[in-house]
Amino acid sequence: MPVPARKRRRRTPGQIGRGVRRRARRLAGRLRRVWRRSLQLRVVTSTLVLSMAVVVVLGVFLMQSIGASVLTTSEVAAVEESRANVATASGYLTQPTDVTDMAQDATAQGQTVNPVDAAAKALTDRSGGRYDVVVFNESSVGEGRASGQVDWTSIPESLRAKVQNSEEQSLTKAFTKIRYIGAKQPESGMVVGARVNGAYEIYHVFPLGDEEKTLLTVQRMVFGAGAALVLLLAGVASLVTRQVVTPVRLARQAAERLAAGRLEERLKVRGEDDLARLATSFNEMASNLAVKIHQLEELSQVQRQFVSDVSHELRTPLTTVRMAADLLYEGREDFDPASARAAELMQNQLERFESMLADLLEISRYDAGAATLDLDPVDMRDVVLRAVGDSEALAERQATRFELRLPNEPCMAEVDSRRVERILRNLLFNAIEHGEGKDIVVTLGADRDAVAVAVRDHGVGLKSGEETMVFDRFWRADPSRARTIGGTGLGLAISREDAMLHGGWLQAWGAPGEGSQFRLSLPRVAGAPLRGSPLPLVPPEVEMRRTWRGHATPVLTPAPVETAPRMRENVDAGAFDAE
Repeated sequence: MPVPARKRRRRTPGQIGRGVRRRARRLAGRLRRVWRRSLQLRVVTSTLVLSMAVVVVLGVFLMQSIGASVLTTSEVAAVEESRANVATASGYLTQPTDVTDMAQDATAQGQTVNPVDAAAKALTDRSGGRYDVVVFNESSVGEGRASGQVDWTSIPESLRAKVQNSEEQSLTKAFTKIRYIGAKQPESGMVVGARVNGAYEIYHVFPLGDEEKTLLTVQRMVFGAGAALVLLLAGVASLVTRQVVTPVRLARQAAERLAAGRLEERLKVRGEDDLARLATSFNEMASNLAVKIHQLEELSQVQRQFVSDVSHELRTPLTTVRMAADLLYEGREDFDPASARAAELMQNQLERFESMLADLLEISRYDAGAATLDLDPVDMRDVVLRAVGDSEALAERQATRFELRLPNEPCMAEVDSRRVERILRNLLFNAIEHGEGKDIVVTLGADRDAVAVAVRDHGVGLKSGEETMVFDRFWRADPSRARTIGGTGLGLAISREDAMLHGGWLQAWGAPGEGSQFRLSLPRVAGAPLRGSPLPLVPPEVEMRRTWRGHATPVLTPAPVETAPRMRENVDAGAFDAE
């Protein structure tokens, strides 16, 4: 039996809109990246925009100038021709003898002749099709006689009012839309009117259709030439910019390869211009840099080899000295007090020397790039408990108590448990030494991508700027202060190297009088990028106290962007759970 095909689920308008917005944002992001990275694109675009602005301004100016010139020429010609025609029309309208003779001739032929018609016909015959005539007289109120099928209502009332109030044969002009009787389309035109013999109004109607076509043709030519000019300028800008950008791009690529370790990278030198001199300077810089790096590598290799050789060579005499010191220490009860004390001091210093030797060997492995990880999925709660157990004896001697805040559920992560325990032991030893006997809070937190352990003490704290220096080798916040627990000064430096080897962070926060907090953040999956930490770098109680005081104090250490959720204190369980 055939299985019916699954129906495709129809998307709602909201889902379609969100999908369109996501695609638009991705496209806008790509365009922004291209815009930021391409100098040639920015230069060509800027040239194109500026050229378009210049062409538009220039085109508008030219069109206005040409249009004004054409209209002025047409206006002058129309006024002059109208003035001559007005005088002619005045003769027709004031010669009754001629009109009577014309009327008699027309009567003999069975026609009726009107002076207005005669004047209009005479003026129309003289126009040669350049204009039409509209005549009004006082006997035909509101109506007029027009030639060329011109609708006499095309004459504006405002123009008629001016003509009626003007002097005899004084010309008045206006622009209007000429309408025709029949199928002919309206067109723009100019009307020149005058009052003749007090009772007549003669208007010359000049169409401006040809002038409009001429201006439209000129406008198209100007816009076409402007568009071609803009494209030509964009092409020229692209070509010129490419001549400059290409050598710079080659220099950038060479610099990237040089930074990646390819010290033999060089640029080709062509010509003697500024770019060629830049290439020459770059090649000289690369050569000098390669020499210096080679010298530093040799020196660093010698130093690492020296530390490694000395550390290994010291093991044999140290073993012998250790055996002798153990015998003296075991038999110290038979010695006099001074000798017994000397045996105890020798034992303590040998333990410190062995620890320093082990740390030096570990540092030399990191410097040589030989450190590796032995990864296993472990529960971070067990790692924390083992580190705390190793530190309890020292904490009891310093009258310090641990307060553990561990989650109820397992916090699994792929880590090298030996190295992580060493990091936590170093952090706990450091907190015990500088905690001034106050409680030490150890907090474990986790989210989907990362785990974090924070060790909080309430001792002397750190000054501004010391939160990064504390991880330097053999650095002390107070050089005059002696170490109370016999540390080597390399513990935090090694801890930072261990954290970086895991792809994690080891960060510090501190403030005078408020203690300090060290936070170890590790990815839950080995090799995954670490984008945030489940625990805050600044203790929550400090932030809360500062908020209550009405002002916020800036954090001393700029932490990376944290995407972890807020933490809520579980008072009953004594743990922080993700909210």
